[in-house]
Amino acid sequence: MARLRAPDRRPGSRILGVGAYRPTRVVGNDEICERIGSSDEWIRRRSGIVSRRFAGPDETVITMAVEAASKAIARSGIHPSDVGMVLLATMSFLEQGPAAAPRVAHQLGARSAGSLDVAAACSGFCYALGLADSLVRSGDVLNVVVIGSEKMSDIVDPGDRGTAFLFGDGAGAVVVGPSETPGIGPVVWGSDGERHHMIAHDRTWLATRDTPGPWPTLRMTGPEVFRWASRAVPEISRQAVERAGIGIADLAAFVPHQANARIIDTAAASLGLAPHTVVARDVVTAGNTSAASIPLALNELLSKGTLSSGDPALLVGFGAGLAHAAQVVTLP
Repeated sequence: MARLRAPDRRPGSRILGVGAYRPTRVVGNDEICERIGSSDEWIRRRSGIVSRRFAGPDETVITMAVEAASKAIARSGIHPSDVGMVLLATMSFLEQGPAAAPRVAHQLGARSAGSLDVAAACSGFCYALGLADSLVRSGDVLNVVVIGSEKMSDIVDPGDRGTAFLFGDGAGAVVVGPSETPGIGPVVWGSDGERHHMIAHDRTWLATRDTPGPWPTLRMTGPEVFRWASRAVPEISRQAVERAGIGIADLAAFVPHQANARIIDTAAASLGLAPHTVVARDVVTAGNTSAASIPLALNELLSKGTLSSGDPALLVGFGAGLAHAAQVVTLP
């Protein structure tokens, strides 16, 4: 009986480069307030958000993904032809099929790469990063481009007081490649589909077809989501740190999904982070960019030059689904 040959496994994978794209249009709280009858003070107190970016007609999920990924590839030192897989995390791409990732791969010049979209909402980047780590370590792929790209302004009702002030647009990306030692720790992930309604569209596309009405938009039960995230984020964070074989005090950076400054601060306090641990707060000027928020925040921290290559950072995604994922990575 013939035996199949297994790929040559690798000892580890790591992030080789990071890139980001932020739309040019900055939207302050005053503009949002005109539509929801609120105030700048109310938005800041509820979310910590001062401004966010909204993409224009020519800034799409695909174009923003290509811009961010191109920068990540350039910084990683690899050639687009060395990319074996493109994973695009998004919840705001409005075409059911085909997926966006194949078009992104083509425009990147990674034309022989496998490609697929990852639909895990705000956890999507961490889910895709976990998949990339497994693909590289298994030997199936040499390098993987992982992207989070969102145009949330397309799926949020600008008049909805519960969501309009929270979300923004943008894209972030990393390149994952082989490493002699693990640079991406074990992923801790899960979901609670029983409570999917807490962050969900208010109607289906089928309902829109059969009963003409408003465009389906995202709705959220804010207080319930806050309570869930405040409990879940510290819990999965501790598990990810433990599985990575380090301690909370060893973390150089804490980069959670940028959902809300209150959730970030609550989780950071619950974890008991060391004084030297840098906490990402990109949400203040970027808003909640769903799957794009973690790579955008990571890129912002790295651009400040306060972190060093090899420093351990904890990434935590959480949101619609209710899905969550976390892992510790070493910085490029």
